[in-house]
Amino acid sequence: MLSRSTVNFLSNCRLNCKIVSCFPYLTRNHIQVKHQVNSVHDQKVKMSSYGPAKRIVGLDKNVWVEFSALAAETKAVNLGQGFPDFATPAYMIEALKEATTHANPLMNQYTRAFGHTRLVNALAALYGKFQNRTIEPTKEILVTIGAYGSLFNSIMGLVNPGDEVIIIEPFFDCYKPMVLLAGGVPKYIPLKPRENAESTKDWILDPIEFAAMFNDKTKMIIVNNPNNPLGKVFTKDELTMIAELCKKHNVICISDEVYEWMIYTGNKHERIASYPGMWERTITIGSAGKTFSATGWKLGWGIGPENLMKGLRVVHQHSVYCCPTPLQEAVAVGLETELARFGQPDCYLTSLAEELEEKRNKVCKVLHEIGLEPIVPDGGYFILADVSKINVDFDDGTSDTRDYKFVRWLTKNVGVATIPPSAFFSDDHKYIGEKYIRICIIKEESTLEKGLELLKTLNK
Repeated sequence: MLSRSTVNFLSNCRLNCKIVSCFPYLTRNHIQVKHQVNSVHDQKVKMSSYGPAKRIVGLDKNVWVEFSALAAETKAVNLGQGFPDFATPAYMIEALKEATTHANPLMNQYTRAFGHTRLVNALAALYGKFQNRTIEPTKEILVTIGAYGSLFNSIMGLVNPGDEVIIIEPFFDCYKPMVLLAGGVPKYIPLKPRENAESTKDWILDPIEFAAMFNDKTKMIIVNNPNNPLGKVFTKDELTMIAELCKKHNVICISDEVYEWMIYTGNKHERIASYPGMWERTITIGSAGKTFSATGWKLGWGIGPENLMKGLRVVHQHSVYCCPTPLQEAVAVGLETELARFGQPDCYLTSLAEELEEKRNKVCKVLHEIGLEPIVPDGGYFILADVSKINVDFDDGTSDTRDYKFVRWLTKNVGVATIPPSAFFSDDHKYIGEKYIRICIIKEESTLEKGLELLKTLNK
């Protein structure tokens, strides 16, 4: 048998009669081996030159990848990522068990592509009640893999290359890459804090600056209400201003309302789709994970007029196609149950907000006492805390913003993991967020207490 080196040598020689005569044991099989070796080598060389599609180059950086890994590596108290560390309602778990063990074998098979029938009916009943309209469950609702899926379907299904998309800052960080993937052009307008801002009511949209954002190229605006990471609940006046500009310029509104049930005393969740002339141009996005403290279930939905929903459906059917049947069945049970309980003390849609408000008050009190002045949220389950008065050397030699450096230092040296808010701003406006950290409060009391005790060491 020829060695690989001999085959490589022969591959560089002309296989004429003279060479063959010098190597009488060289057969057709050996020549075939040589060609196979070269073919595999050439294939590897060609494959090594391939990489990501050009349209996704530069979109790989993600705040969650770095800081989730850092929290796990350091075993820090995780007040960073926005997920509960307590149980989903027990009856929801039972509903999921029943769905997976149902006598009907179809409960573990594909269901309707655009949403399990029982679930879309439950969604139509719930949102019809709060949007004051009849919603057609089979044409005006799409169930997706998380609210993420609804956002992706909305942007990919409705934005054309060159379309401008207005994004109110701070914004959930997936908005920008999704708009870019669709070929759209993100245009940013920040909520600006008043001097010595104490609550999210002190963060406002400048009406003149905001109106100037709209032009003939504007296709869409994305509004996160309540806002993540700020916790701002937009007022009726603010949403009316947004609605009037959308109607004036014929703009689609994507209303990301995943924290819709987490509204604190003295505030009201206004649904922009219910405003005059806005149903026709609004996609409302919701989340089962946020609603039922079950983020791992990854179910969400988009609700809107049939002509807009068609765009979302096409993207959905050619990517995910349909969502898990048992999970949809369990969420349907949950929505039916809570709609029947609405207005009663045991309704999860309202009782969770009451629990979170107590956590908010406790955390804000401690943050104030130790000099981390909080921006008191009106909704959601995050708090921004001002760390600009903390006098420690946290420079890590990188060119990153101040909050990125501080969060790394805090995680490694104090043992509390948080998230840097500048990740939720465009490059031009990162300065607004970099003096804060984002703290997640949808945690067990023991988790919050441990994290707060560690944060108190900053004041020593």
